Amino acid sequence: MESQFKSLSKKLFSLLSKDEVLTASFTGEESQFIRYNNAKIRQTGLVDDSSIGLKMIANNRTCNGSFTLSGDENIDLLRGRAEIDRMRIESKEILEDPYIVMPSGSGSSHELKTANGLDFDDAVDAIMPIVQGVDFVGILSNGKMYRGNSNSLGQEHWFETESFCLDYSLVSKNHQMVKGTFAGTDWEQNKYENYLKLSKQKLKMMELKPVSVDTGEYRTWFEPAAVSDFIDMFSWNGISEASIRQGCSGFGKMRHDGVRLSPHFSVSEDFSSGMVPKFNSNGEVSPSLIPIIKSGELKNTLISSRTASEYNAETNYAETGEYLRSPKMDSGSLSQENILKEIDNGLYLSNIHYLNWSDNPGGRITGLTRYACFWVNNGEIEGPINTMRFDDTFYKYLGENLVHVGKETEYIPNTSTYGNRELGGTICPGILANSFALTL
Repeated sequence: MESQFKSLSKKLFSLLSKDEVLTASFTGEESQFIRYNNAKIRQTGLVDDSSIGLKMIANNRTCNGSFTLSGDENIDLLRGRAEIDRMRIESKEILEDPYIVMPSGSGSSHELKTANGLDFDDAVDAIMPIVQGVDFVGILSNGKMYRGNSNSLGQEHWFETESFCLDYSLVSKNHQMVKGTFAGTDWEQNKYENYLKLSKQKLKMMELKPVSVDTGEYRTWFEPAAVSDFIDMFSWNGISEASIRQGCSGFGKMRHDGVRLSPHFSVSEDFSSGMVPKFNSNGEVSPSLIPIIKSGELKNTLISSRTASEYNAETNYAETGEYLRSPKMDSGSLSQENILKEIDNGLYLSNIHYLNWSDNPGGRITGLTRYACFWVNNGEIEGPINTMRFDDTFYKYLGENLVHVGKETEYIPNTSTYGNRELGGTICPGILANSFALTL
């Protein structure tokens, strides 16, 4: 795929006029997908797919286009030429762009991440035996992913990695579910089977008599999957510099009023996992590590070059949308075997969903409990709780009410396959909050 991208890019660049600059971004994959239902294979297949996104700068304007690659360079060149012709016309009609981000002609990179992954031919035998006897529903996404970026000024980037993601649910006889996502780069059979065994244990607990919980504030343990969902919210009107400047960020209090979160809470943009390229769609290379919140204090926001131009700030080469691409939260000291004891009486939340800002500037998030959420009484799980709505500000459960952070971290992948498999995910531990508000 790399040679295909390089060859086509050079031919597209040769079509430009002297006052035009073009950036080409490549997205590709060689993936295996297997869909499961009731512990049976319902659908399987291999996907080889790639596309190119184009960004043209001409006449003080920025235009965008894209096309799917066919694998036939002659056809692909015709598609690319058509997009360039269209953008050339568009660049004479749209408004001028006051914050143009001009690409660089230097700083090329080449990064290949190899892994001892799950071989396509072995996937069925590796996954199926341990799930027999339970209603197992899910999808396996497995294989290589590619990203490239080049421009007509001479800069070139290439990145490829290999990963797997098994996103599944176990369904009980009374139609309760346990959610799991086993993902990574190197496949370890024992680790996978132990992960499924924990899900099976939770499934048995889901058959206990449900416990009715009133609205109110409770001591609450959030598993890594739930913490990951909270961190995902940081990318939506969160640690974006533009959002803070525009007054619509939940982190405004930290910037303007000196408010801090718990000294136990630290999160960074960390590219050391090798799951995501450091270059963005403009071909700019981010630092390997950007501390976002350190011991509760806001250290950095994500600043794209466009935002830097608009607000006279210094860029850290964030993506244009200023969202987290490779977040990693620091672990703490609370071991897995002590979690129930530390909860004592309260909630054990494996998953949450349907999150939204209920008060964005106040950092207040609302959502629902979901999948294997339990009531803990005297340090023992008493039974599953019914679905409840929560509404609370992260300034509390990640701030003054955060009492413990888990010792073990988990990789929670981006499971989206809409259009293509998405790269990356969140590395984080679980957390214990002294108080968390259920409202409905």
